[in-house]
Amino acid sequence: MTPLPAGSTIGFLGGGQLGRMTALAARSMGYDIQVLDPEANCATRPVASRTITARFDDVDAAVDLASQCDVVTLEIEQIHPDVLDAVAARVPLYPGRDAVYIIQDRIRQKEWLKAQQFPLGAFVAAQSAQDVADIVRTHGACIAKSTHGGYDGRGQVRLSEPEQAVDAWSALGSRPCLVEAMVDIYYEISVLVARSPNGATVVYPPSRNHHTSGILTWSVVPAVISDEMTARAQSLARAIAERIGIVGLLAVECFVTKTGELLVNELAPRPHNTYHHSERGLGTSQFEQLVRAVCGLPLGDPSVFAPSAIVNLLGDVWLQDAAPDVTSALNVPGTRLHLYGKAGARAGRKMGHLSAIGTDSQDALGRVLESYRRLSPGTVASFDVQEPVLKHISS
Repeated sequence: MTPLPAGSTIGFLGGGQLGRMTALAARSMGYDIQVLDPEANCATRPVASRTITARFDDVDAAVDLASQCDVVTLEIEQIHPDVLDAVAARVPLYPGRDAVYIIQDRIRQKEWLKAQQFPLGAFVAAQSAQDVADIVRTHGACIAKSTHGGYDGRGQVRLSEPEQAVDAWSALGSRPCLVEAMVDIYYEISVLVARSPNGATVVYPPSRNHHTSGILTWSVVPAVISDEMTARAQSLARAIAERIGIVGLLAVECFVTKTGELLVNELAPRPHNTYHHSERGLGTSQFEQLVRAVCGLPLGDPSVFAPSAIVNLLGDVWLQDAAPDVTSALNVPGTRLHLYGKAGARAGRKMGHLSAIGTDSQDALGRVLESYRRLSPGTVASFDVQEPVLKHISS
């Protein structure tokens, strides 16, 4: 691929915060931005020269976007296959249609990973409430997930008894769903891979992550895990990215069990919440890296130059009696506030994040969590921001 010069136009399918942050990186590199999103006032709109308000299954609108762009990428995988096909027929589309098609359906994704012999926990593609009950009867506690969407803890039902299967099936729309056996998780990590059209690949260091009610609470890098586990996780993520043929970014979420197993949880063919700290402490942010990859530029250095951490800011922060205390939060040395420009705060909605750099991972995480506690004391009780001791995990 001949690199796209500054002045070229990048189209985005999806205009949420991931599009916004990638668009800001693209603007700094001299590229123009156009975006398609169902929300007229999407987060990327202020950064784009043109915004098309349309659904992700609107082929005509997608063709309109493609007609004025030199390359198109995405920041959300739930794009209708007909739209992906229509765009790819007119302009380079990264990541490719096939990779997105596999990943955007959870059952299809798990079955592809299983067929490729990547390590997974036990799962069933449930076609009925009876299927749900059967896996609970066989494996014990499980989590049932909708096949599409359902980010941040939505579209998921936890169940521990077969008798709960009918209610779980109904809650997920009485449609086929993915049911996964719960695993004995020691800790959670993710690995981000960037891959260019010519097959060049770089792999980011693992990020250590913590979730509350299915929503990412904090992430930190370095992950404070063994060199052996780091190498295993990076090798696994690279192999998945190469096998699926991604062009752009692939985030591989993993569980490490208490017996030392490394299991793939989910894939995302786009920038990822667990690598927002890459903007602070890594040689190349994930947002700049995506721009480099889809524009055919040399991939950037992903190595850590400063330990860094983030904590998510949900709409709950703005629903308290007292307004967020930004002044107090930013008095913590090394911290920054990142807001996504979203209107209408609501509980559980990602509105922004805090980031921090520090002398080591523990210091960076401690700073960003202290900044959060100062920003919104009222939400601390319901949001797990207790500071862990990041002892080096040797297995």
